[in-house]
Amino acid sequence: MNWKIILASNSPRRRELMDGLGLPYEVRLMRGIDETYPEGLAPEEIPIFISRKKASAYTLAPDELLITADTIVWLDGQVMGKPHDEEDACSMLRKLRERTHQVITGVTLSSIGIQHSFSCASDVTFGPLTDNEIAHYVTHYHPLDKAGAYGIQEWIGYVGVTGLRGSYFNVMGLPVQRLYTELKKLNVI
Repeated sequence: MNWKIILASNSPRRRELMDGLGLPYEVRLMRGIDETYPEGLAPEEIPIFISRKKASAYTLAPDELLITADTIVWLDGQVMGKPHDEEDACSMLRKLRERTHQVITGVTLSSIGIQHSFSCASDVTFGPLTDNEIAHYVTHYHPLDKAGAYGIQEWIGYVGVTGLRGSYFNVMGLPVQRLYTELKKLNVI
């Protein structure tokens, strides 16, 4: 079967990463999807739960395969989601400096009769960042749409990230190598 791949994401980073795979796809957006999750889930289960919730909002044709994803930042037993405002973003980055945290992305591949999910985790370490550096980043890069209030591919990643274990692309929001492997397993490519 020739699958029509649908990316359900408004993220320019996810679109950039999908473009890098060289697979034809289209973007389809559904706004207002509830991204809450039940208490007590393990960290790797949270983004999978949310990616499945996103997938359930779509109606697909028989030849369509939907890709939904969600990324969280996990530090000290808590999720650091998207900041509410610039002050919240600065607060998050102060918590991350000189620490290692996990970035976990959950991905769900859905079609009629198939729902396959997986997660990918990467450890990211930040070195020391001054309050002025954090304020500069937040003011100039406006990371309010990013889990943990940062994009590793932006200035703060250049000057602040001292270590990475795992997939760089996962930290950007889509573990493309793992996604490619899973698409092959499902005979999509």
